[in-house]
Amino acid sequence: MVFSSNIFLFFFLPIFLVAYFITPKKFRNYTLLLFSLVFYAYGAPDFVFLLVGECIINYFIVRGLARTEKARTKKWLCALSVIMALGLLLYFKYANFFMENLNAIMGWFHHEPVGWMKVALPIGISFFTFQSITYTLDVYRGVTPPSKKLTDYVLYIMMFPQLIAGPIVNYNTVAAQLVTRESTMEGRALGFYRFVIGLSKKVLIANTLALYADQVFGMNYAELSTGSAWLGILSYTMQIYFDFSGYSDMAIGLGMMMGFRFPENFNDPYTSRSVTEFWKRWHMTLGNFIMNYLYIPLGGNRKGKGRTYFNLWICFLLSGLWHGASWTFVLWGAFHGFFICLDKLLSGKRKVESGKFSVLHSPLSTFFIVMMGWVLFRVDDIAGAGGFYTALFSFKEGLHGSTDALFWFTLAVALVFSFLTLTKSGKNLQDLVFAEHYTQRLSWTMFALCIVLLVLSAGSLCVSDFNPFIYFRF
Repeated sequence: MVFSSNIFLFFFLPIFLVAYFITPKKFRNYTLLLFSLVFYAYGAPDFVFLLVGECIINYFIVRGLARTEKARTKKWLCALSVIMALGLLLYFKYANFFMENLNAIMGWFHHEPVGWMKVALPIGISFFTFQSITYTLDVYRGVTPPSKKLTDYVLYIMMFPQLIAGPIVNYNTVAAQLVTRESTMEGRALGFYRFVIGLSKKVLIANTLALYADQVFGMNYAELSTGSAWLGILSYTMQIYFDFSGYSDMAIGLGMMMGFRFPENFNDPYTSRSVTEFWKRWHMTLGNFIMNYLYIPLGGNRKGKGRTYFNLWICFLLSGLWHGASWTFVLWGAFHGFFICLDKLLSGKRKVESGKFSVLHSPLSTFFIVMMGWVLFRVDDIAGAGGFYTALFSFKEGLHGSTDALFWFTLAVALVFSFLTLTKSGKNLQDLVFAEHYTQRLSWTMFALCIVLLVLSAGSLCVSDFNPFIYFRF
C-alpha cells in the first residue's frame, strides 16, 4: 500500500484517523502499531511476521547490551544485532545480484550456471534496516537509553508513515514522542497541508512526467533523437525529485497529525551550488546516516587527505549499491563520489561557500552533473546507459514520444518550483507556506488551496491506474 493510492486515501487513512483519535491517549500507540502492521501486511503479507520477529529479537539483544557492564559482551551483542540486520538486507536485496554475477563469471569459464530460486524483496527493507542499526549503535554509544517497552520499539521500526520510504528517523529523535506527544488542532492542520502538498507533488507532477520519461527510456536508444533524450532525462530528473520529496512530505505530514516531528528529507536540492551541497540537501536523512554511521567510523577526514577521499568514495559506492542491486547503481555512487572528491580537491569548503570557482560551483553546472548521474540511476544496465549518453550528444534530429499541453505545463511548474528559492521572493514564499505557525487568514487560504489540490489528486488517481513510486523498491 502506498500513500498515493485510492485504498489508502479513501479507506485506510480515514478509518485510521477516526480510530486513532477516539482511542484514549495512553492506548494510541497500540492503535498506531496495529494499523502499521495492517498497512505493511497489505503489501507484503509474507514478510510481516519475519520483520516483527527480527524486531522482537533485536529489542532483547539491545536490552541486554545496555544492561551489561562488560565491554567485551557489549561489543559482541552490538555486533550480533548489526550482523542480524545487515544479514537480512544482504540476503533479500543482494542474493539475486550475487548469483547473477556468479553465474556470469562461471559462464566465462564454460561452467554450468548454478540454479537458485529468486529471492523476493520485502518492501521497505532498507529503511527498516537503517533504523534498526541506528537504534543499536546509539544505545551502544550511550547516545540514548534503550526503549522501555517492546511495543514502543516495534512501533518505532514499523510505524507506517515512514516505514516504506523514510525519512530515516533516529530513535533518540522520537524516543520522547513515543512515550508522550501532543496533537493540537494547529498541528493536525499543518500536517494535513503538508500531506496534501506531498500528494500533489507525487500525483499531479511526478506521475504526469513519468509517463513521458517511461516512454523515452523504453525506446531503442540507438534510434532515439537527441531532443527526446534530453527531454526524457529532464522529465525523469523532475519526476524523481517530486516523487520522493512528495512521499517524504506525506510522511512528515502524517506524523505531524499525530504529534510526531520527523526530520526533513529535502531542502531544494536542485538549487545547490556543488555536488557536495546537493548531498546536504537531497535525502538528508540518508546523508546523515552515512556520515554518522559509516564515514566517521571509517576515520572521516581525521587521517589525511588520501584517506579522506578514500572514505568518501567508499561511502558513495555503498550508497549507490544501497539504492539498487545493479552495477549502474554502483557507477552512480562512484560518479557522485568523484565529484564530491573533486569539490574538496579544487576548492575546499571555505572557497565554495564564499562563491569562488563560480563556473564549477553554480546551480546550473551542478544541476547538469546531477542530471547526467540520473541516467545511470534510471537505465538498467551499463550498455544501455552508454547508449543513452550517446543519444544525448549525437545531435540526431526529431522528437519521439507523445507530449501534450498538460505535460509541458507540468514540466514548467516542476522547473519553477525546483528553482524557486534562488530568488528572495521565492524563498520568502516557501518559508511562508512551510511555516510552523499560520495566521488565521493564511490558514484558511491554505485550507482552500489544499482542498482543491486534494480533489485534483484524487480525481487523477481515480481516472488513471498509472501510479509508480520510484523508491518503493529500495
